[in-house]
Amino acid sequence: MKIEVPIVNAFTDGQLGGNPAGVVLDAERFTREQKQHIAAAVGLSETAFVSPSGKADFMLEFFTPSRQIAHCGHATVATFNYLRQIGSLTKPHAVKETIDGCREIRLEQTQAYMEQLAPRYTALSEQSHAQLLRGLGLHNTQLLPDAAPLVVNTGNAFVVLGVKDVSTLANLRVDQSVISELSEALELIGIYLFTLHTAAQGRHASTRMFAPRYGIAEESATGMAAGPLACYLHDQLGIREQRYLIEQGHFMPVPSPSLIEVRLDTANGDAIRGLMAGGSAALSDTRPVEIAD
Repeated sequence: MKIEVPIVNAFTDGQLGGNPAGVVLDAERFTREQKQHIAAAVGLSETAFVSPSGKADFMLEFFTPSRQIAHCGHATVATFNYLRQIGSLTKPHAVKETIDGCREIRLEQTQAYMEQLAPRYTALSEQSHAQLLRGLGLHNTQLLPDAAPLVVNTGNAFVVLGVKDVSTLANLRVDQSVISELSEALELIGIYLFTLHTAAQGRHASTRMFAPRYGIAEESATGMAAGPLACYLHDQLGIREQRYLIEQGHFMPVPSPSLIEVRLDTANGDAIRGLMAGGSAALSDTRPVEIAD
């Protein structure tokens, strides 16, 4: 059997960049093993598989080239933008079912936003802190002052780590094996680094994300990490906004500038009750995949 997989770039910055995801419709016809094969053949950081749901508008499953993942921000944004573009979704609100529950989706003009949960913060041990710096080729003097790295979870867990400037962010010496070992030990999706210096005015952070545990050396836009970062900026650094604009993808070997918007739901501007993260998306290609019957 041969299928054509649409490739949709999510979190585009204007008409450029973004993070490509595969989108496979009518995925109930495939076994789990076939889905993993398709994701590996597509070869992108994540591929979304869309099936009917008995308790939501659609069931979404996400696979990296090497394993299944509970949530994926850019593949969700890619999928719902694509569903709207082909006429399979016309209403402004929807719900996706995933392997660990349902999440709300909002559609606004050319953008899609996905629900994430209130943040949970966990400090790193001294050993994990040292391993993190070793895996990134960093020294404590290069970190953002008074901003301890934390594990932040709004549905998926990431270490969020601030560095002083763009030069530090751009010139990391990443040891993927060390990062993978740390991610496995802490049950992380990956490491999300940021600086408060940005390429464009009016934005809050520029970022990089590494997730070798899931076969992702570096990703150009990560909606499920941008949510934790916005919470970190709000709660840990006191940057109190309702809306955050986060850049990513500028410092990859092949740059793919991306823009993620995060909107916090807070109680009187203080405690975060949840958030929506989203952005634009555009169909960029299709990719043929052969599947054994």
